[in-house]
Amino acid sequence: MSNLSDREWTVLTALWSSGGSALGELTEALRPETGWSRNTVLTYLTRMEAKGLVSICKEDSPHVYRAALSREDCQSRERQSFLRRVYRGAAGDLVAAFLQESSISPQEREELRRLLDEMDV
Repeated sequence: MSNLSDREWTVLTALWSSGGSALGELTEALRPETGWSRNTVLTYLTRMEAKGLVSICKEDSPHVYRAALSREDCQSRERQSFLRRVYRGAAGDLVAAFLQESSISPQEREELRRLLDEMDV
């Protein structure tokens, strides 16, 4: 699976939130954020189905569209892709960069230490 575009994330987020929607419901849910028409949403859904991102239950009338992948699976794939592309797979470098650029609370620091200890890294 290639990286998801921002628009694909938008569609999938709406589908994850609803658990599945008919085209009209999904269009109404997306309209405030995107301004997309029914035809635009249908175009995205059709393309995303071809990529294996969306499933269409055609037995239902109207058809029901669902995310074909879980949010967690998509997030994991995106993290791995980002880590490979930007940090050449060096997770330690990624974490160090984040910690150098933004402060974390003492509680977050302790939680990070606990996680690292549990991971035995």
